[in-house]
Amino acid sequence: MTDMPAARKQPDIAAALAELLEAEATPARDEALAALRRQLGRLQTHVQTCFEQDGLNGLQASRLHARLMDELAGVLFTFTLRAIPLGPKDKLAMAATGGYGRATLAPFSDIDLLFVTGPSPSAALNKAVEFILYMLWDLGLKVGHATRTVAECLREAKGDVTIRTSMLDARCLAGDRSLFADFQTAFRSDCAAAGPSGYIQEKQAERAARHKRFGETPFMVEPNVKEGKGGLRDLQTLYWLSRYVFNTFAMTELVGKDSPGGGILTETEARACKRAWEYLWTVRFHLHYVAGRAEERLTFDLQPVVGARMGYTRHGRQDGVERFMRHYFLVVREVARVTGVLEPALIRTALGPPAIAPATDASLIAAGFVLADGQILFAPGHDPATDPTSIFRILIAARDRGLKLHPLAKRTLIRHAGLGAKLRGNKKAAGLFLNLLCGDSEEIPDKECDSAEWLAILNDSGILGRYLPDWRRIVGQMQFDTYHVYTVDVHTVQAIRNLNSLEAGKLKDIAPLSTELVGQIQSRRALYVALLLHDIAKGRGGDHSVLGAELALTICPALGLDQEETEMVSWLVLHHLLLSQTAFSRDIDDPKTILDLADSIQSPERLRLLQILTVSDIRAVSPKVWNGWKATLLRELYTRVAEVLEGGLSTTERDTRIARVKEVVTTLITDWPAQEREDFLSLGYPSYWLGFDPESIERHGRMIRDAKARNAPLTIQTEPLPARSVTEVVVYTADHAGLFSRIAGALAIAGASIVDARIHTLTDGMALDTFWIQDANGGPFESSHRLARLSAMIEQALTGRIRLATEIRKAAKSLIPGRTRAIHVPPRVVVDNRASNRHTVIEVNGRDRPGLLHDVTAAISAQGLQIASAHVTTYGVRAVDVFYVKDVFGMKVENERKLSQLRRALLEALKANLEDPPPLDTSSRQSAAAA
Repeated sequence: MTDMPAARKQPDIAAALAELLEAEATPARDEALAALRRQLGRLQTHVQTCFEQDGLNGLQASRLHARLMDELAGVLFTFTLRAIPLGPKDKLAMAATGGYGRATLAPFSDIDLLFVTGPSPSAALNKAVEFILYMLWDLGLKVGHATRTVAECLREAKGDVTIRTSMLDARCLAGDRSLFADFQTAFRSDCAAAGPSGYIQEKQAERAARHKRFGETPFMVEPNVKEGKGGLRDLQTLYWLSRYVFNTFAMTELVGKDSPGGGILTETEARACKRAWEYLWTVRFHLHYVAGRAEERLTFDLQPVVGARMGYTRHGRQDGVERFMRHYFLVVREVARVTGVLEPALIRTALGPPAIAPATDASLIAAGFVLADGQILFAPGHDPATDPTSIFRILIAARDRGLKLHPLAKRTLIRHAGLGAKLRGNKKAAGLFLNLLCGDSEEIPDKECDSAEWLAILNDSGILGRYLPDWRRIVGQMQFDTYHVYTVDVHTVQAIRNLNSLEAGKLKDIAPLSTELVGQIQSRRALYVALLLHDIAKGRGGDHSVLGAELALTICPALGLDQEETEMVSWLVLHHLLLSQTAFSRDIDDPKTILDLADSIQSPERLRLLQILTVSDIRAVSPKVWNGWKATLLRELYTRVAEVLEGGLSTTERDTRIARVKEVVTTLITDWPAQEREDFLSLGYPSYWLGFDPESIERHGRMIRDAKARNAPLTIQTEPLPARSVTEVVVYTADHAGLFSRIAGALAIAGASIVDARIHTLTDGMALDTFWIQDANGGPFESSHRLARLSAMIEQALTGRIRLATEIRKAAKSLIPGRTRAIHVPPRVVVDNRASNRHTVIEVNGRDRPGLLHDVTAAISAQGLQIASAHVTTYGVRAVDVFYVKDVFGMKVENERKLSQLRRALLEALKANLEDPPPLDTSSRQSAAAA
């Protein structure tokens, strides 16, 4: 290990600037500024070198930085008073406040200063303060400042909790120290007189507002190291509360029976606090140096760099960045736990012990619990160590009685988290846990099931990970992508919360089908356990669905499920992605897709369970992932598979459905001449009639009829569908190679994201291509000017009036966020000739970007293939696009040489980056000529 920084010579700022202080004549301001700037550069370089090369951790570096800045500020203060002498009655003290007052300073943080003056500051004093501030600003420093008399300090502190907090840490840097001592004495006296109650409540409210802004969970995949839950500000809040109540300076002062509060922290908890403090400061220092500014958010582009600088490398199947982020999440979880231990004890010490409610009923007392402040907690003398099942029982009692858990009860759970391990194999504990997870019986309970709330408590306290060892492996487990907003454990709790909401009818408008189905299922307990375990094997390498299904066979019996329930849970975990992958990546109008899916599912009960699980899972990924379009696709897929399971979808049934659609369409166009009706009804192939509802077909028909009447070579129709969160774009023109690709390119330039597409060549050789698109916010294009721009872009693309490749590159550079460029998505092409009876199915995986669909479809067209339908899905920055194609003879592509060429062409299209031009669109000249 390298020598510690004590071995490196530290810059002596005062000595280096001695000439400023000792010269007979005061140097000019510019001369002084230049000297100070040189020393500021020296001290900043020294701090960075000690941190990056000498093994200094972030906390040590912050203290070194603050100490050297103290010297610089002291020299500046002395120089200022030589340049602007104060009168004999003037009193001035310069103090550091905020983080700088605590003698910690990040590389690019503000310098917070308080200038304390006498009762009547003179003009010369105000000028001196102004001189100091302008010198600091000219040095390039960000300065927060206030100039107040002692009386003004006290008045402002009473009215603003932020100012009061900053003054808690005030530290005199230079000037009249007796004046500053008077201020501190008066301030502490005011704080004592006001009592801790109001301050504690205000800091709790301030923290709650901050968490609401930066995330209610510490497990956000792009966390804010300073302001996020479990971050530095939460640790600082604990420090402020302790300082306010006990006048302590460090958490270690709260350890031991002779300490303030009688030992409200254990040595282990104090050490955990210190480790978290050092770790988070280290992460923050790296963040500042990597970003070159006061960056507090660990964004995707910064995570790999910071992780590598901190020594996290690949281990087995886990990338270094994932190991780094998991460690980070475990640290912030520890901060949340220390908060849960220390804060209730502080409040109890400051305000007195909780008043036990005399109205606590006998049954609650017999169970070992009491009420205080309207909340439930463990009764005195009823330590969970004597009965570990009480950690589950208290949560059930709280649920059944509609009570909140008292902070002291949460503190007890955190301190007894290790008891979870003792409950393994305990049948009584297993029954209690299942009761917590899914209610008291197989029937949906009369009261709303809110199991997610209690699971979150078990997870945050650490009990759940001790009780289920496999759960412990997913705590803090993140995936380095922009699709999943939460870590795996928090995502799972969110999914169970969604299931609670479905049962309570809260998602009736968003997911009406699943809300209806949830009351019909017979395997409710299996559904809840399957949702709990669906991602239990993530991060182990391999297919987490397969590995999770195997784990379920062991975990379920241990939880008390019978053999039938265990098999159902294992099956659900194995297939929990089946519906979503099929709905979003396959042609659900293809009968074989539906038949294959029905063959895998086999029973209506499984289908119902899978539908509910899928909706709960997707809605838990991110608030932005679920939308009306996905709901529509899943609902249509469910309906079609349910038909098969009930004995439908034979060839005869398909013909009957087509005939039924045509009958309905006929009733919608009765105003047409008979011959025109017959001509239109003969245009579409079977896939067309089964791919749209009658109302959409009527719109298409009227568009086609109008285009023929006008002899229009190109017709574009746009229709916002707010209920589905998409806009439908229909293009009717003569079919030709590359048509799909050029339309896709035009939509990309217009800022549209294609979520699905259907390509239909009619019996007369005309193309009727339908695209469902969303804007950057996941909603439909609705305004008239945006719809007009869409149509204009498509027209210009098809007539060759814009250079697609150039415009797409411009759009890509402006639309791809820089923070996501660090996420690597390996390109992959899969060709499947078994998924469809009539088409070759091509699945393309790659990094999403504007114009990707254009480049990929151009490559397909260049191989002489026709695209029948496209299914576009995006998971964060990863695009998964599926195309149903056939050759020029209308056959599957089965020649291996042809398939190899196709794979190579698609991989080239996927690898095209922003600096290189997209793959040559060989259909461009053909498209322009045909148009």
